[in-house]
Amino acid sequence: MTILEPLAGTVPAEWEKFDDRFGGIRGDNHLERLWTGGRWVEGPVYSPAGRYLLWSDIPNDRILRWDETSYQVSAFRTPAGNTNGHTLDQEGRLVSCEHGNRRVTRTEHNGRISVLADSYEGHRFNSPNDVVVKRDGSVWFTDPSYGIQSDYEGYAGEIETGGCHVYRVSSDGALTRVADDFDGPNGLAFSPDESLLYITDTERAHMRVFQVDGDRISGGEVFAECGNGAFDGIRIDTAGRVWASAADGVHVYHPDGTLLGKLHVPETVSNLTFGGAKRNRLFITATTSIYSLFTTVNGATQPYDH
Repeated sequence: MTILEPLAGTVPAEWEKFDDRFGGIRGDNHLERLWTGGRWVEGPVYSPAGRYLLWSDIPNDRILRWDETSYQVSAFRTPAGNTNGHTLDQEGRLVSCEHGNRRVTRTEHNGRISVLADSYEGHRFNSPNDVVVKRDGSVWFTDPSYGIQSDYEGYAGEIETGGCHVYRVSSDGALTRVADDFDGPNGLAFSPDESLLYITDTERAHMRVFQVDGDRISGGEVFAECGNGAFDGIRIDTAGRVWASAADGVHVYHPDGTLLGKLHVPETVSNLTFGGAKRNRLFITATTSIYSLFTTVNGATQPYDH
């Protein structure tokens, strides 16, 4: 195994409050930089069983692995199909969006890769970007065109599906399109009770919220506008607050849409996830580096927790 030595170091954790309801949200007074050396890092996912973090370094076509017990970083998979977003299903299996192969896959416990979806009505996807799994076993993912716009994050190609949409794969493998009115659908996350689905539209620099009814969604009102850069990945805490990536760090929103505060990060943030034994360790992918800090909040439970 090739070990990629982490670059140890810390930077101050700068919290900025905009609403009094942000007062109890704090954590370490420093951001720990676990590793640096990527080109554009994305898609963090924490494995509680293995106590490790996986993430994608998309232009370098690799998935990297950080071990929580040793702080060592190694290559988990390379080449990796210019993989972007990841999540875990109810059995703790890795579910991934592959820009280069224009598909969504699942890594089985024996290491075999199964294809969950690679086309819609006979047309290849653009470049699946981010993915979440609902407790009923369904897989929901976004399909913008970033991976086919050039060879940087995938392979230059044409849009075959008529646009950039959001899809759902049921537990029995049935594929449906659930939203078709996005310019650049990107990060997505369910509320703790799965009654709401938040989806960012990077091209419009805003986030929308949908009501979830089984295999359908409705509504789609604008939940928040990004005041610095554009939204990418998002995650939810146990109180239903939305933690969103932005150019200046992580923005935290109350469920009513109010911007409560920010955690400033020295690089443009692409994505984030909660992990650790108590789901109170925030992991942040930001341009070239992985940052982490322990917080006073906990990430919402995931399908594999049930």
